[in-house]
Amino acid sequence: DVQLQASGGGLVQPGGSLRLSCVGSGFTFGDYAMIWIRQAPGKELEWVSSITWRGSNAFYAESIKGRGTISRDNAKNTLYLEVNSLKSEDTGVYSCAKYKGGAVAYSLDAWGRGTQVTVSS
Repeated sequence: DVQLQASGGGLVQPGGSLRLSCVGSGFTFGDYAMIWIRQAPGKELEWVSSITWRGSNAFYAESIKGRGTISRDNAKNTLYLEVNSLKSEDTGVYSCAKYKGGAVAYSLDAWGRGTQVTVSS
């Protein structure tokens, strides 16, 4: 079975940084593009960032552009998201998902359990 597990969330002060990880199993991780999505309390799911299968191309939502870096280590079956200069509006549950193929033009076909990020003083 395909499994995706995010970790690395927690309570962070405004202006701080964090690094989220997502470990995939049950599929050939390096063959698929991956995505980070978040959901703030009372709000809809929001796309955060995507990365192609080799990591050659990365894409960011305007809300995180310039503050976030998505990366992957295919040897470790792990996806990362580093976010700096955190704001209260970054608070939410961050989840990872996989695309059906190596490019971000594909649809998503598997989602992982998220990790809570709370930005507060």
